[in-house]
Amino acid sequence: MDTTAQPSPEPIAAPPRRRLGWLRDEPGTREMWWFALVLTALSTLPFFTSIYPQMVDYPAHLARFHIMLNRDASPFLQEYYGFGWRWMGNLGADILIRPLARVMPLESAGWLIAMILPLINGVAILTVEWTLRKRIGLASMLGFSFIWSPSLLLGFLNFMIAQALALFAFALWVKMDGSRWRNPLFIPIGLVVWLAHVSGWGILGLMVFGYEWKKDKSWRAFLAPWPLFFPLLALVAGGSVGKPPSYGPRPEIYKWAIWKQAMRGTLQYFDYANTILIGLILFGSMLFRRWDWRLGWAALMMLAASLAMPRHIFGGDLVDARMISAGLMVGCMSLAWRAPRWLVLAAAALFLGRLAYTTMDWQRDARETAEMLKALDDLPQGVQIASYMVTERREWGYNSQEHICGYAVVRKDALINCNFALPGIHMMTIRKGGDFFRDPFHKLNHRAGKPIDTYFYEPAMHTDWFWFMGQEDPSRLAYGFKEVRRGRHWILAKRVKPKLD
Repeated sequence: MDTTAQPSPEPIAAPPRRRLGWLRDEPGTREMWWFALVLTALSTLPFFTSIYPQMVDYPAHLARFHIMLNRDASPFLQEYYGFGWRWMGNLGADILIRPLARVMPLESAGWLIAMILPLINGVAILTVEWTLRKRIGLASMLGFSFIWSPSLLLGFLNFMIAQALALFAFALWVKMDGSRWRNPLFIPIGLVVWLAHVSGWGILGLMVFGYEWKKDKSWRAFLAPWPLFFPLLALVAGGSVGKPPSYGPRPEIYKWAIWKQAMRGTLQYFDYANTILIGLILFGSMLFRRWDWRLGWAALMMLAASLAMPRHIFGGDLVDARMISAGLMVGCMSLAWRAPRWLVLAAAALFLGRLAYTTMDWQRDARETAEMLKALDDLPQGVQIASYMVTERREWGYNSQEHICGYAVVRKDALINCNFALPGIHMMTIRKGGDFFRDPFHKLNHRAGKPIDTYFYEPAMHTDWFWFMGQEDPSRLAYGFKEVRRGRHWILAKRVKPKLD
């Protein structure tokens, strides 16, 4: 018997583990959905860490809501303001505030509307990418960088509502491609988006046209969005409102400025770097044919429109600037290439970086707002106030207190001079205070080292109280006023001499 032992088999070596293999893999669908939804929820973080929303126009919106809802019950509001409700393409938050204010205080209802804006825009971005490609990836993560866009920081509530609605509507347009019910359904949908804000309606029209142009580069693409044309009837029937469209002085300097501020937040060079980086990614994607033209045409048209459009249309300001951040966001959503996990995480890091410094800014500025609002504590109901807000030109970030005097309307039924009340354009009118008793005549863009002289401040000639806000004290208070209270960066003065005739 041969008992020669057989050699034992060599152990099979396991394949070497790829270094950083997990980061090089493409993330899975379920993983990305959970990750994206967590980021969407995080986008609301600034609202939960601050007492007051730090959006530039937000207090002025609150003031308008208060006048709209409570004017009939307040003799002061009836004396100071007129209000004529009408259907128009700028009513998103005005419609939402009515039912909410019936079940909660106005400031809580306004906070809730503002808080849902980043949330619904984030969900809308995810909805569009999923509808087009059945995946969530680099396109959405880069698009998230424009949730906290200048439009949101400036407090363009109606526009941000309309932008989210436009994205949802576009996703539905794609989903219903080929359905005979799509055109009749989009007649009311187009009207709803227009009611929220006319610029959002324009964005929807460009996205629908771009999608149809990708499929059929003929005259049929121009007619395909016909269900969205019906708001044009309201514009034609309403005629031209207010002043004609205007580019403003030195449009070439202004256009360059708004492009530099495409991602304006607080950290100037970080914002510049983000804009340049995203621009290079978009250009490279087109160059290497990793660009989804179903959305890409709309992105290019929006960016071109930002250069061609006037600054002022129907009394609205920064109409062209809104197209820049919206166009870049849609451009990011046009990225059609699959990305490894590390690149998706890097894109998300850009969003998280902006979110982090926005949250810190809001915490700091909300404390400043609370400090400034102490000036209202002992003032009587129906007080008449001329406010003077100084914004330092050297500061890159926005001055979130520019319309803080709107809180005086909400809490004191006050007459104040920072309302949006252009005759023939806004629903609210001002019955007292003179021609300069409205936005933007309460603001001064100040150069450091230059004295601030408020002695001949015209709005103060019509009131008994003067509220100065700025980092530097004025060289002289308004004529006839004496300081009675002061805090950090604010002075409250009371009239001690008769008004001038």
